[in-house]
Amino acid sequence: MFSMATTLTMTSGHDAGDGGGGGSQISPASLFSSSTSSPPSLHPGKEQQAAGVGILLQIMMLVLSFVLGHVLRRHKFYYLPEASASLLIGLTVGALANISDTETSIRAWFNFHEEFFFLFLLPPIIFQSGFSLQPKPFFSNFGAIVTFAILGTFISSVVTGVLVYLGGLMFLMYKLPFVECLMFGALISATDPVTVLSIFQELGTDMNLYALVFGESVLNDAMAISLYRTMSLARSHVSSGQNFFMVVVRFLETFVGSMSAGVGVGFISALLFKYAGLDIDNLQNLECCLFVLFPYFSYMLAEGLGLSGIVSILFTGIVMKHYGYSNLSENSQRFVSAFFHLISSLAETFIFIYMGFDIAMEQHSWSHVGFIFFSIVSFFVTKIKIKTVNIV
Repeated sequence: MFSMATTLTMTSGHDAGDGGGGGSQISPASLFSSSTSSPPSLHPGKEQQAAGVGILLQIMMLVLSFVLGHVLRRHKFYYLPEASASLLIGLTVGALANISDTETSIRAWFNFHEEFFFLFLLPPIIFQSGFSLQPKPFFSNFGAIVTFAILGTFISSVVTGVLVYLGGLMFLMYKLPFVECLMFGALISATDPVTVLSIFQELGTDMNLYALVFGESVLNDAMAISLYRTMSLARSHVSSGQNFFMVVVRFLETFVGSMSAGVGVGFISALLFKYAGLDIDNLQNLECCLFVLFPYFSYMLAEGLGLSGIVSILFTGIVMKHYGYSNLSENSQRFVSAFFHLISSLAETFIFIYMGFDIAMEQHSWSHVGFIFFSIVSFFVTKIKIKTVNIV
């Protein structure tokens, strides 16, 4: 999901730059923003009306996405994943908005702002991924999962980036600098097998196999984000002669530091819930409030230290579910499980809808079809080769 959303807007940034791809620096956050132009100032009454219409359309699309997803699950129609259905809904509404020449003030409510994405949409999704892991099969296969997710994603990112770079050198596609090719490889190497996992659940697949696929899909998102940000940092220091070894060291510092911060916050929360006696004193509201706040504390702590909040909140979710969840009262356990599942579902559906809407509203350039085709070929070649040598 992260890779789809980021890749969607990456190409528009290069269209605005020069032919060699050496335009202004692209930050990870800026890739998620749409148009940066602000709508003209309106009368307060008109602004409120535009806000009402914009929010109403958002709610309608969310309702339609959840209803359509339920219908697809009920009829076991796996040819159209729920994420794709949400994407199509956003595409349809965006196309209608384009045709009907919707007012700019209403369109402004559909702009995808990076702060909103990184602070409100992505954290609950990543936390729920770690929180919903089954501890026993996950930790019993932890070595294989880490190998698949970290080493496999790293190799896939590097090989894909190298192939894309070589394609540019041979004039088969749009040429990008080597570091940006590695950034692109990191973006598209993370997989999100939602439909595969749904089929596994329907068929009652072995829990070890399910844990391997699910655990790898959870960790590779965090790995891809961390790797992308490291490459983005290296891109800004290319002129200073920073070597590849320092890039690897920086990545390890970021990943290990973020993981340590997340595990540390998770253990602190577990100790608090175990010895504070909140369940004994029947302080369920306080229990739930603290349990909801600790993940965001972990995320902001890592970001404040210059680390990856995504990696941190992922491991906080794993630790809190494994050690802290059992120390809650039964009512609090039911609430936090339902709450995090709710907000993660809303956030994920929200993201795919807005991806579709953004695709329909953007003015696209079709001058880089060769880049798209060669990138897809490079991605599949990389996956096949890695599976051949039994790494992924």
